[in-house]
Amino acid sequence: MNNNQHTPVLLLESLEYLITDKSGIYFDGTLGFGGHASEILKQLNSDGRLFATDADENAFKFSMNRFSEDDRIKLYNFNFKEIETIAKLEFTKYFDGILVDLGVSSFQLDNPVSGFTYKQKTLLDLRFSKSIKLTASDLVNNFSEEEIADILFKYGEEKNSKKIAKEICKYRAVKKIVYTSDLAEIIKRITPPIYFSKTLSRVFQALRIFINDELETLRSFLVKSVDLLKVGGRLVVISYHSLEDRIVKELMKYESLNCICPKEYPVCVCGKKSRVKILTKKPITPSVEEIRNNFRSRSAKLRAAERI
Repeated sequence: MNNNQHTPVLLLESLEYLITDKSGIYFDGTLGFGGHASEILKQLNSDGRLFATDADENAFKFSMNRFSEDDRIKLYNFNFKEIETIAKLEFTKYFDGILVDLGVSSFQLDNPVSGFTYKQKTLLDLRFSKSIKLTASDLVNNFSEEEIADILFKYGEEKNSKKIAKEICKYRAVKKIVYTSDLAEIIKRITPPIYFSKTLSRVFQALRIFINDELETLRSFLVKSVDLLKVGGRLVVISYHSLEDRIVKELMKYESLNCICPKEYPVCVCGKKSRVKILTKKPITPSVEEIRNNFRSRSAKLRAAERI
């Protein structure tokens, strides 16, 4: 495994917003291969604690070995939406900081065994955790044309979703779609070469998001995170596409509001109280130098909020 496969994105920026107490308790919801986690630990003293989780078994096993000699960190092979469960298991009422990096690691994207890559022939899978029953192959072979089109449009923002769904159904009537290369061949048939790579990326993104229920998982996690932050604690989220970023932006905005009554109401009757202060009026993005060193960081956006 080379360094690019677990290079932490927006590392300095995420640490700057996240760490407020070197003796605090922190949560890394997307452990991966430990890029952010290792740097968080460097910022903590001997009393600091870090709980981290990842649903991917390869990443989890790698990090279990990597951090085996550091008793300040405890790892779980869970999805980050189980943050509340982990807090209960660790008898932790509040966290000083919560970090989640929503990107798919380069290892997952490039490793054929993970079933995410479309650069070479491998089984069309796209599950972060093998406990999920539905694979991407199951989806494209069994869902209706209309359902597939809706998924591609909603989760991939693909303008040609109907055309692609129709071609998928034509292909599967003759031959089952088993491999990533099968899906790539379908897209290639109906897409000009100049748009092929981006179209294929959007299609794979849409299927992956749907298979792993990523957007609802993110919404649930964000609400729980605000509940579990101590006053002065920080929530830091790094997202990579507009669907994720919109959810993070809207949740932080909602939690920062003191009232959600219609403007025409003379007095507040909703009783809502602000729970966070937004620290990033605009999302933090990678520098030119970081993008040059790690091209996959180019679409990253960091947003941060503080519990009040």
